Amino acid sequence: MKGIGVSPGIAIGKARVLRKQEAAVTGILLKTDAETQEAIHQFDQAVKDAMAEVEGLKNMPHKTLLQAELDLLDTQLELLSDPQIRSDVVEKITRERLNAHDAILLVIRDVVQMFRSLKDEYMNARSADMEDIGQRLLAQLRQGTHKAPLAFAPNTILIAEDIAPSDTIAIDTRHVIGFATQTGGQTSHAAIIAKTRGLPAVVGCGQALEQVKDNDIVIVDGAKGQVLCNPDTTTISDYILQREAQVQQQQQLLSLKDLPCRTLDGTDITLLGNISGAADLEGVFDHFGMGAGLLRTEMLFMGRNNFPTEEEQFQFYKAAALQAMGKPVTIRTIDIGGDKQLPYYALPVEQNPFLGYRAIRLCLGEWKDIFRTQLRAILRASAFGQLKVMFPMIANLQELRDAKSILEAEKQALKMEGIPYNAHMAAGIMIEVPSAAVMADMLAKECDFFSIGTNDLCQYTLAADRMNEKVAYLYDPYNPGVLRLIANVIAQGRRHHIPVSLCGELAADPTATLLLLGMGLRQFSMSAASIPAIKHIILQRSVEEAENIYEQVMQMGTTQDITQYLQAVTP
Repeated sequence: MKGIGVSPGIAIGKARVLRKQEAAVTGILLKTDAETQEAIHQFDQAVKDAMAEVEGLKNMPHKTLLQAELDLLDTQLELLSDPQIRSDVVEKITRERLNAHDAILLVIRDVVQMFRSLKDEYMNARSADMEDIGQRLLAQLRQGTHKAPLAFAPNTILIAEDIAPSDTIAIDTRHVIGFATQTGGQTSHAAIIAKTRGLPAVVGCGQALEQVKDNDIVIVDGAKGQVLCNPDTTTISDYILQREAQVQQQQQLLSLKDLPCRTLDGTDITLLGNISGAADLEGVFDHFGMGAGLLRTEMLFMGRNNFPTEEEQFQFYKAAALQAMGKPVTIRTIDIGGDKQLPYYALPVEQNPFLGYRAIRLCLGEWKDIFRTQLRAILRASAFGQLKVMFPMIANLQELRDAKSILEAEKQALKMEGIPYNAHMAAGIMIEVPSAAVMADMLAKECDFFSIGTNDLCQYTLAADRMNEKVAYLYDPYNPGVLRLIANVIAQGRRHHIPVSLCGELAADPTATLLLLGMGLRQFSMSAASIPAIKHIILQRSVEEAENIYEQVMQMGTTQDITQYLQAVTP
């Protein structure tokens, strides 16, 4: 079975198959006002007990939770206390005379369906939170019962449609050594916790529940995104050898921690992490990272009932600045559009939201005041560390000038108010629109740095929606046209003496490392777990070798020729 590898490593064990128990609508209607008041009381008590249960998970005596796991549980507490959910449940009880069980079930189903309808992996993943709290509330209604904890035998491979967020946290990793899910993506909770805990995992295995039975022998290859069911003894032996080799390689990578990230001919390279908050910086530094090349700000605006205030944003950015301890943190201004709906602001639903009214276009349009508030908060936080601001989806020079004009106006306002900020905070752009890549020479004259977002640059250049499986075969960052755009951006940045980083998935691909070095890239930004492997490659090669590789690739006309060559020369 093929899926999406979200956490590398090899796990070999016996399968435990988890199947969802779907709750059903009872259809029992309430007859009196007294019954409706009792149903509302039952819901409120269920919420109170469910919140106490989640708080209990945060303080499990046998397991110390990592920050990512604590953040996940905090998200569930916020959802449980969401006044909009309570309002919707109470309305179904009072107006439609539904009992508490049916009201909760239908409200949660509606929210889950709304999340799943959005063409956005992050928002799809958040539907799991809603399903999880729905199950927790229904369990509390059943005479105050808790969600039954999951128990597993040693060397268990977990197979499921998906794994509830709180179940993912409660799993005893002394017994569960890997898992595969039928649904999910890179940002699902199962994926996040697998990476955090170092469990080999594959998600999006469409036939997992049909092909695997309890106690089947299963191999999960998290690097290749493969799941093997009941393999022969030869295959098992091969994977055991691969697993041992991977353990040795991990030990070798850990030995690189105190070495400078420098090529054989003495060129220093900066490796940064992509993060979503201050807590993620701990993982970046643990994996030899030197700061954050991308701090996404969308999470600040999601999972709530109103726009975050300036003070809330200031505290968020300040926390990142302080956690970075003088290392750089690049903050990307809000990148939201029709594919990422907010519950408190109705954005237009567009036929192709990736090409529509989003990111900087929205911020320079009807969200100008919101944009000002965000920039003001970032500027205030810049007094506490080495923060940079980055504008996403810039398509032309005028957009850059307009964004910088608003930034300068907020600087002047803070100066007049006597509020401290870094007057020299760097302002750059994300290069993800082909027009920006083509005219990088002009843009470089008016900004402080470039960051290349290869994920969107690739899909926009190739006119291939990476979420559309029918054209997914076209989406390939090794396409010669995409590589030429990347090379031009790097060359123009160097020509105009501004730093250029690359923060798309290509930065974390070891096959691309030498090619990018040969193009002149000196800053890579990626997930924390990917940093050691990229550092390992950099330490083994010279820039001169990398430049020769780049020259060879530029003579090739097909993706296949390029990838085959790069795989052959990658150590």
